[in-house]
Amino acid sequence: MSFRNRLLVIFLSAVLVPMIALSLLIRFEMTRRLIAQYEQRVTALVSVIEDDIEQDSAAIAASLAALREAILDDNRFRSAAVVRDQGERRYLLDYAGGAMRIAGLSMLQIQDQAGRIISSGHFRNEYDRLEPELPRLLAAAPGGTALLEVRTPDKLLIVLARIDSLQIGGRLFTVTGGVAVEERFLSRLAGETDLAVTLVPPGGSKPPVPARAIVRELRVPYIGADRMKLDEASFSVTHDLAGLDDLRRSIDRWFLIVLAVAGLAAIILVGWLSSRISRPLTELAGKTSRIDLDRLDVEFETDRKDEIGALSSLLAAMTDRLRAGALRIRDAERRATLGEMARQVNHDIKNGLTPIRNVIRHLSQLSREDPKKMPEVFAEREETLDSSIGYLDDLASSYARLYPRLDRRPCDVSAAASSIVTDLQCTGPARLRADLCERAMVQADPVALRRILENLVRNAIDSIETDHGTVTVTTEHVPGDDGRTWIRVTVADTGAGMSDKQKARIFDDFYTTKTDGTGLGLSIVRRLVMDLDGRIDVKSTAGAGTRMIIHLPAEAGE
Repeated sequence: MSFRNRLLVIFLSAVLVPMIALSLLIRFEMTRRLIAQYEQRVTALVSVIEDDIEQDSAAIAASLAALREAILDDNRFRSAAVVRDQGERRYLLDYAGGAMRIAGLSMLQIQDQAGRIISSGHFRNEYDRLEPELPRLLAAAPGGTALLEVRTPDKLLIVLARIDSLQIGGRLFTVTGGVAVEERFLSRLAGETDLAVTLVPPGGSKPPVPARAIVRELRVPYIGADRMKLDEASFSVTHDLAGLDDLRRSIDRWFLIVLAVAGLAAIILVGWLSSRISRPLTELAGKTSRIDLDRLDVEFETDRKDEIGALSSLLAAMTDRLRAGALRIRDAERRATLGEMARQVNHDIKNGLTPIRNVIRHLSQLSREDPKKMPEVFAEREETLDSSIGYLDDLASSYARLYPRLDRRPCDVSAAASSIVTDLQCTGPARLRADLCERAMVQADPVALRRILENLVRNAIDSIETDHGTVTVTTEHVPGDDGRTWIRVTVADTGAGMSDKQKARIFDDFYTTKTDGTGLGLSIVRRLVMDLDGRIDVKSTAGAGTRMIIHLPAEAGE
């Protein structure tokens, strides 16, 4: 696969995969939450309808109670219903109709103790009709309230009904009243919402429900026109999810548009980047292929200020070093001792220069992309520059022997490790993590402590060959077998690991598995750790990473 195609796959994966995943998660979460809200609304409306029906029932009961008191005080009603005065018969027949209108009811009928209707407001011609089962069925309904099917002159009417009773002259009379359950009643139950409320009588067909809808039912007692038994009807509350489906389709449409635009932009950007990168790299590769020890006259001069320019400068410097190296080969035996010393000095100076180089690269990038942030970022990274320059200064002033003379004083291992992790964060492809305890104080030389930690972290970074590797630096207090407290420092990586043969030689001078390594780093680390009265261990498995573990005696009081 060509470099251009690889770059395209990387860009498309980095852009499209997260967008698709985010869209699916948003779509799923939106649907879940909206459906939950709709279900809560429907459930809440069922509770509201139940409360409304109870309030309507209480209002009917209050109207019937007022009517009962009025009947007890009405001598004309007594004369017509008890004494059976024929002169008051018309008054009795019309009584329920007038009382029904005054009470605001849709249905009202009065029956004697035999169940005979003596006055009917909703259908005057119902008088003398026997309905002895009606009072018993209504009384048996939970709460004394039921839906009642009654006849009117032109149709059957369903009402929400209650019953009351009174005694006049030793005779029992029952009064049944109710309000019509019609379209207006159902609309009032639904309220100012987009939910639908329908009444489903016993044995009746349920209204058509949309393919995607939330449905809840509230069951209520029901007495049919035959007055045979107390049955059960239901109020059906429906919430259509068609609006939710429209919203999801709209989101999908916009997402596909954004996805197409992002994919097109990624393709254009990849084409531009690949041409910008591959052309100068191809030129550098051609020049580099001509270099050997017999031909070191290849020039890498460039005026570019970006990474390609930096690479050209590095290759030019490499060529210069090769030229110098060719000369040094002729005088290698005479300068062997000095060469060993130079390698160690170079190793430590490179470690000190790495944070400075990272800061300079960061500031260089900011100067191109966002110059306004340079003062703020410089203020943040100034301490890194000062500490790195101080480290190099200490090295320069104290290199009286193969490694600096130790100047012990209280040092915080966690602080030193945190500084190094920050400085080396962008050095390689690995992700650096720190899990540090507070106040990990030891008696140590600051320069020696930094050299130890920096060598181990840099080695761990160099062992990572992919972008998914991790280097973790951990500090913790641990009790020792001698009763003292020790500071344990662990540098763990997920790199290639080592075989048993490699582990046996990693602390030998000049032994290295890196093509550009000096083989001095770990041998210096071991000597410095021993000078600080500590010990170092290594645990590694080929293909599973390496753990370098250092134990340093904690300062008294820790």
